[in-house]
Amino acid sequence: MIQTLRTLIVDDEPLAIERLQILTGQQDGVSLVGTASDGASALRMVDALAPDLVLCDIAMPDLNGLEVAAAIEGLDNPPAVVFVTAFDRYAVAAFDVAAVDYLLKPVSPERLARTLSRVREWRATERAPAQKSKWINEFWVQNRGEMLRIDAGQVDLIEAERDYMRLHVGGRSWLIHQTIKSLEARMNPDQFMRIHRSKMIRREGIVGLKHHGDGAWSVDLGEGGVHRIGRTYLHDVKAIMHA
Repeated sequence: MIQTLRTLIVDDEPLAIERLQILTGQQDGVSLVGTASDGASALRMVDALAPDLVLCDIAMPDLNGLEVAAAIEGLDNPPAVVFVTAFDRYAVAAFDVAAVDYLLKPVSPERLARTLSRVREWRATERAPAQKSKWINEFWVQNRGEMLRIDAGQVDLIEAERDYMRLHVGGRSWLIHQTIKSLEARMNPDQFMRIHRSKMIRREGIVGLKHHGDGAWSVDLGEGGVHRIGRTYLHDVKAIMHA
C-alpha cells in the first residue's frame, strides 16, 4: 500500500499554488493539508499541521524558501522539503539545507511522481541527527528541464566560465551559477585543490604530474586530460608528492 504524504504547498503566487494543487491531486497517495503564501505562515502551518512533505518556492519576500527550509531542518521530526522554483541559480544555496529534491517550474506529472517516490524513500530511512558540514558534498545541476543531484566526490574537474562553473563528471559536464572564488571556499581542501585561476581538481583523480622544459608543470587526470598548473598554485600541487 502506497504511503500517503500529508503535503503543504508554499508559494507567494496564487497561480503557482493552484497548479501544484492540481498536480498533487493527480498523484496517488498525496493528501493536501494546506497552502501558505509566505514563509512565516509556512512555519506556523508546519508547526500546527506536522506535514510529511513541504513543496516550497524559494524566491519569496521576507522569509524565503531557503530560510524556511533551514528552520524546518531544526525540528525534531522535520518534514521532507522539496524546492519548487523557476530558477536554477539557487542550487548552490540549497547545499546548506537538507532538501530532498529540487524541481524546476513548470513541473511535469512524471517528474513530480519521481519526487514523491524519493520522498517516501527518504521518510522510510532511519536518519541520524544531521551533522552540519561547512564543505559542499553535493551539487544540484540542471539537466533537460530538471535538477539532478551530483555527489561532489564524483566531480573530476571544475572549470570557470565567467560567472559559472562547469562540473566535469566522467565524460559529462554541467554548469552551475557560481564563481570559482566562492566555490573554492566551500570545497573540502582534503578532496579538492586549485591548480589554476580558473580550475580546481579532485585530488584522487590525479594520475601524475608532468614537467615541461620551460619550467611549467601540468597535472595529468588520465581520461580527464592534462591541465596546465598556474605558477601561483605550483608549490601546493607539487607538495602532494611529499605528503
